[in-house]
Amino acid sequence: MKQPSPKALELERRRRHAVNLLRQGESPTVVARYLGVHRVTLYRWLRREQQPGGLAAKPHFSPAPRLTDGQLAQLEQLLLQGAKAHGWPNELWTCRRIATLIHRHFGVTYHHDHVGRFLHTRLRWSCQKPQRRARERDEAEIDRWKRDEFPRILREAQERGAHLAFLDESGFFLLAAVRRTWGPQGQTPILPAWDRRDRLSVISAITVSPLRQRLGLRFQLLPKNTNAKAPDVVEFLRQLKATLGRPLTVLWDRHGIHRKAGVVQAYLAEHPEIVTEDFPGYAPELNPDEQVWNWTKNGPLANRPADDADWLFDQLVESLTELQQRPDLLAAFIDHSGLRLKHNTESPKAMAA
Repeated sequence: MKQPSPKALELERRRRHAVNLLRQGESPTVVARYLGVHRVTLYRWLRREQQPGGLAAKPHFSPAPRLTDGQLAQLEQLLLQGAKAHGWPNELWTCRRIATLIHRHFGVTYHHDHVGRFLHTRLRWSCQKPQRRARERDEAEIDRWKRDEFPRILREAQERGAHLAFLDESGFFLLAAVRRTWGPQGQTPILPAWDRRDRLSVISAITVSPLRQRLGLRFQLLPKNTNAKAPDVVEFLRQLKATLGRPLTVLWDRHGIHRKAGVVQAYLAEHPEIVTEDFPGYAPELNPDEQVWNWTKNGPLANRPADDADWLFDQLVESLTELQQRPDLLAAFIDHSGLRLKHNTESPKAMAA
């Protein structure tokens, strides 16, 4: 038998308390003011009290679901096939399309405005922005790298007592990343922005210490309107080595300014204590440092068009300096990459100690 909800039980307690106060001689005006109800409500409760179970909480019986649990599981499998598998020209599930799919397969009609709530409450689905993924990816090679190569890299770095450094570059423009925000219907929010292409390039690396695996963030901003080039990478490696004071194992993508560049090769030949490893091709999500840029662009700097390059420079320094004090976020970036650091049993707070 279905039981009353906690809210219904609390309302029952309130009704009985009011009736008890009235039976004890309290003024209806005082009781009504105390409980925040009208006096007429008190008199109605007094009449109901004369009836068996008149004040008792009643269970709320919602209508039976229009799709059974079995149909619900089938619907989820249909949705996972993608919209193109069901005749639509692109991989876009809208509420209208899902309502059509439900009617087509189960003969049940849902209004499209209700489909979103239905997906959230019964399927635990949410509306999300897809991530782009290159067609050139070799999924088998990526899986092999995660399974075999990354554990080898960790083991060899541990044997050398080397810091790990996940290195990456990014660019920031005066026009900020635009995120969804709330506003009145029919009145699209406006972000004033300069029609200029000024930009700042940044190099950063999430570092992991060899003993206690403490997490850190190092970064370097380049002069205005310059792209990161191989000499900038060499200078960043030089500063990273001087700051950390230990051997390094640097993980980066296969961009031409990294290990393939002659000036980088020459520097690495002079410094054998710096070992470099490439991520698999077309797999940027494996580099935790990618999330540094995602967090910065879509967090502190989202919907904040820059006044000029100097303002952007100051905001970048402030945001990245804040991130240096957040080992919990750095740990989350590594978790998001799917890479697992061995022997890392400390909490983010411990790693920050």
